[in-house]
Amino acid sequence: MTTFTIGDTDFLLDGEPYQILSGAIHYFRVHPDQWADRIHKARLMGLNTIETYVSWNTHEPVRGEWDSTGWNDLGRFLDLVAAEGMHAIVRPGPYICAEWANGGLPTWLTTDTSLGLRSSEPGFVREITRFLENIYEIVTPRQIDRGGNVILVQIENEYGAYGADKAYLEELVRVTRAAGITVPLTTVDQPQPDMLRNGSLPGVLHLTGSFGSRASERLATLREFQPTGPLMCSEFWDGWFDWWGSNHHTTSPEVAAQDLDDMLAAGASVNFYMFHGGTNFGLMNGANDKGRYSAITTSYDYDAPLDEAGNPNAKFWAFREVIAKYAPVPDEVPADPTAAPILEVPLEATGDWLAPLVREIQTTEAPATFEQLGQDGALVLYAADAPAGLFAVDEVRDLAWASVDGTPVGRMSRREHEHTIALPSAGRLELLVEDQGRINYASRIGEHKGLIGVPTVDGAALTGWTATPIDVTAVAASVLEAAPAPAAAAYSGTVGLRASFTLDAASDLFLDTDGFGKGYAFINGFFLGRYWQNGPQRTLFVPGPATRAGENTVVIVELENVTIPSVRFLASAELGYLED
Repeated sequence: MTTFTIGDTDFLLDGEPYQILSGAIHYFRVHPDQWADRIHKARLMGLNTIETYVSWNTHEPVRGEWDSTGWNDLGRFLDLVAAEGMHAIVRPGPYICAEWANGGLPTWLTTDTSLGLRSSEPGFVREITRFLENIYEIVTPRQIDRGGNVILVQIENEYGAYGADKAYLEELVRVTRAAGITVPLTTVDQPQPDMLRNGSLPGVLHLTGSFGSRASERLATLREFQPTGPLMCSEFWDGWFDWWGSNHHTTSPEVAAQDLDDMLAAGASVNFYMFHGGTNFGLMNGANDKGRYSAITTSYDYDAPLDEAGNPNAKFWAFREVIAKYAPVPDEVPADPTAAPILEVPLEATGDWLAPLVREIQTTEAPATFEQLGQDGALVLYAADAPAGLFAVDEVRDLAWASVDGTPVGRMSRREHEHTIALPSAGRLELLVEDQGRINYASRIGEHKGLIGVPTVDGAALTGWTATPIDVTAVAASVLEAAPAPAAAAYSGTVGLRASFTLDAASDLFLDTDGFGKGYAFINGFFLGRYWQNGPQRTLFVPGPATRAGENTVVIVELENVTIPSVRFLASAELGYLED
C-alpha cells in the first residue's frame, strides 16, 4: 500500500520526502474532451500533481438532482490525472470562491436565508454533509492508500478571511473522516496572523498559504502558525483574473519565476493558481463587490502558464526552467500552437426576441426577486403600469433596461450605483434586469438578484408588478428557428441573430465580438458565455469539441445594439488592453 503522510519537515511518500509541484485545473472550466491535453501539458512543465476545486452548483443546480456525468465527471478527471502518472489534490469547499458564481454554492441553498452560510448552523451543516458525502463517494476510492492518486483534501477555503467558527471546521473534518477520507487534510489562508488563526484547527488540519509575491516573507509568517511539517503555498497566484470594465491583467514571468525559485529553494511545495484557467462558459462567472460591483469576464485565462486555449506562454517556459533545477522535467515539450481558422460570414437577424415572449400574469405588490421566482438564469422582465415621473428603487442587481410602452427610456447600472430613471410619460413600464454574475467572495455571497426594495415614482410606491423569468438558452433556440427579419446595416435593442459557417475539421475558434453590444453567444447550441463591449475581453473562446467538420451555427442573443452585422473568427485571442 502506498502511503502519503506529513512528516516533521516534509510531505512523505512511502516514508520519503516529497515536494509537491502542483497546478490548478478546474474540470468545470474546461471542455471534458480537452482535460487530457491540459493535464499532459502540466506534466511537461515539470508538475507532479493536479489540483481542482469542486463546484457544488454545477453538480447540484437543483436540490436533490445530483449529476456527476459529462462536465461534472470528477471521477473521470481524477482518473485522467492518474493515467498521466500524476497525483491529485481535491478542494471540495463547500465554498470555493474561484471567481465562480456564488463561490460554488447553489442558489437554491443561498436562497434560504435561515441558513447560516459557512457556519455550524445545523441546517447548513445538514446540507453540506449531503454534498460532501456525494463528493467523497468519488474521492474516497481514489485515495493513494487505496491504489488511487489523491494525496490531499482541503477543508473549506480561505475560511480565516470570512469567519472563525471552529465548530464548523470540526464538523467538516468529522464528515470528511466519516466518509472514509484518510489522506492528510489541509486548510489555506493568506499568510496574515488573524486569517491563519481563524481558519485553522492546530494539530488537526495542516496549514498552507495563498499568495502571489514576497514568497520568503509569506513562508516565514506561515511557519509561525505551522511550526512543524512541510511548508506549502497551495495557491501561488501566478496571474490574476479580469472583470468587465477594467483592463486585461498580466504579471511578469520573470518576477513570478523568481518567487517560485525562492519557494522551491526553501523546500516548500507549491500549487500554481492557475496552471490553466479555462473559461466561465454559460452564466457561471462570479463577481466581487468591495464598494463597487465588478462582474468577472467570461475568459478565465488568468495569465496562467497555459492560456485559455491550452497553449503554453512565456510563464510556462520560465517556470519549467526553474522546476528543472529541483526536479526531473520531461524531454518532451508541447507542440507549437497553430493559428485558429479566420472566417467572416454575415449575420441574419430574426427580429426582436423579447417581443414574442409570453408575459407572466401573476401580480405582486413589490417586484419578486430572481430567487423568489426560482430563476437561476440571467434575465427577468419586470412590468407595471406607471405614471410619468422619477422612478427609483433601492438597488438594481445588476443592470436594468427600461422602456415605456415599448420605447426605451434609459438604463440603470449597479456598477455605477444608479437606481433612478426619468419616465417621460405614463404607460406600461418594462424593466429587463440582468444578473451579471453572482458574488463569490466575502459577506455578500448569496445575495438576491433583481429589483431590490419597493419601487417608487416621485416618492409614491409603485405596485402591481409582473415578473417573467427568461431562459437565455431557450431564446437562442428560438432565434435559430425563427423567420428572418429585414436586413439592416445595424440593429438596436433585443435582437436575435444567426449565421452558418463551414469548417474542414473541428477546431478551436476565437469568436470576435467587436461590433456587438452586450449579450450571449452560442455555437451549435453550446453556450459560450457573455460578451460586452465594455471590455476588456473582445473574443470568446470556442473549444474545438463544440465545433464539427461541415456546417456549424452561431447564435447571438443581443441586449443593446449590433453595429457590425457579421460574425468573425480571429486567429488568436484578444483579451483587451493591458495596464500601462
